[in-house]
Amino acid sequence: MAQESDLEEAAEAAADLPDPRDVVGEDEEIPLREVFDETFMRENTDFDTFDEMVAASPSEATSADDLEKIPRGAWDDFVAETTVFGDEEEFVFAGRDHWVGKKLGLN
Repeated sequence: MAQESDLEEAAEAAADLPDPRDVVGEDEEIPLREVFDETFMRENTDFDTFDEMVAASPSEATSADDLEKIPRGAWDDFVAETTVFGDEEEFVFAGRDHWVGKKLGLN
């Protein structure tokens, strides 16, 4: 995945990275809307927000809070059709890398 290597390269080039424990706590939940922020969504999907994407999916879900209502296979297909990613896994890992890069000041 291209973004992962970009993150690794940026981290290697950075002079001073914070301690990971200062960025996020071990048991801290990271809100989906923060991982899939508007910048990430606009650059990589057909949507402006993650809530818009979920609401447009082939399900009764209307926001990120309803994500579990979307059947996995249907979500994979929808992600492949409406994003630059081939499936949910690629989408999630790219979102993670984007979030980490933002928290570390690498983006």
